[in-house]
Amino acid sequence: MELNEVLKKQKAYFNSNITKSYDFRFAMLSKLEAFMQDEQAAIEEALFKDLHKSAFERYATEVGFCLRTVREAKKNLKKWMKVRKEKTPLTQIGSKSYSMYEPKGSVLIIGPFNYPFQLLIDPLIGAMAAGNTVILKPSEHTPHTEELIAEKLNALFEPDYLHVTTGGKETVEALLELSFDHIFFTGSTTVGRIVYQAAAKHLTPVTLELGGKSPTIIEKTAKLDLAARRIVYGKYLNAGQTCIAPDYIYVDASVQKAFEKELQKVLDDFYPESSDHLGHIVSQKHLERLEKLVDPDKVIYQYETEAPLKMSPTVMSGITWNDAVMGEEIFGPILPILTFNTLTDAIQRIKAYPKPLALYLFTENKAVMDQVFSELSFGNGAINDTLMQVANPNLPFGGVGDSGFGAYHGEASFNVFSHRKTYMKKSTRFDPKFLYPPYDDKQVAMIKKLLK
Repeated sequence: MELNEVLKKQKAYFNSNITKSYDFRFAMLSKLEAFMQDEQAAIEEALFKDLHKSAFERYATEVGFCLRTVREAKKNLKKWMKVRKEKTPLTQIGSKSYSMYEPKGSVLIIGPFNYPFQLLIDPLIGAMAAGNTVILKPSEHTPHTEELIAEKLNALFEPDYLHVTTGGKETVEALLELSFDHIFFTGSTTVGRIVYQAAAKHLTPVTLELGGKSPTIIEKTAKLDLAARRIVYGKYLNAGQTCIAPDYIYVDASVQKAFEKELQKVLDDFYPESSDHLGHIVSQKHLERLEKLVDPDKVIYQYETEAPLKMSPTVMSGITWNDAVMGEEIFGPILPILTFNTLTDAIQRIKAYPKPLALYLFTENKAVMDQVFSELSFGNGAINDTLMQVANPNLPFGGVGDSGFGAYHGEASFNVFSHRKTYMKKSTRFDPKFLYPPYDDKQVAMIKKLLK
């Protein structure tokens, strides 16, 4: 079926008002939940084939993550849909004010390859909860996951409500020519700009979940052993192919050597050469790009690997801002270490670059916490941890500047696919005459008093 024909039918289906009721939304979310439960083994097998994710990662960051999301959505759906009474100023005497969230209409969700199930299904849950019709575009770089999602969801749902389309660049280009009511894109900043430009032709609102070079600052009071464990976990999960992974370490020069020793100990413990817990790079092209970012003269940790598409955890020290690895988002298991002499210098240097999606700070000094989090702009972050802010559904997740805009997770997912419609209801029992012309001095005096 042609994509424009799919969208046309979805718009007609949406305009029939079927998707707007609580019962329909709840039923569709339940159907999606059942799919994840029934097909868990198949989903995990596809993820293993595409990215060699460990059993822990397959469940915790993909299937289990989405199961929790859909259950939270079902639990809170009635509350999210409820019409809210808003405050009304005295100047509007006799009126009551309300707001309600209505679905935007027919939406497009484009997913990435790094978490090919979670980052497609998680926003889908928000779109379904909000009452929209949806076209899904999984990543073609993870073909086993793409095929499974397309086969199962297209069989489970009516195409007039939910349709999964597959393909590469040409498919995305064709989709972007169409007039959706919202586009949700997760991927690179480069492609995000293309999506934004295409959406502008139709004045389509967009959510862009992008990336960037997310810094991890290690201040001299940090607990270095704990910092090393939490940084290694956050960096090497999914072989570093995480948009909010620590992209580089910015460490106080006075604790650099001590931290590097702790880092190497943790890597030996977490990911020894025999480990099968480190995922694979998504493709040979991406692996070759990563290998070009490594300066052998600055490597302080790395080992040989024979498995196809597997790259050793790699740490480089003595890195400067002019090194190739600092010229782009790494998106792989390479961790460069830079040093600073004063925190102010570090902050100013980070400010000179585009705003990152995430920022992490390790310190025991509250004044340092306050300074970093008040002076630096970033999408989301954590103090004395990495990644785990994304696991809290009560924290909206999104970027700022080049790292994207718009946020989701939890209620924010419902909101991002909804339009907050506001209205007033005014009494007909009385009709104050001071609002109507011709106006005299008393009316002018009264309105000045009311608006004071």
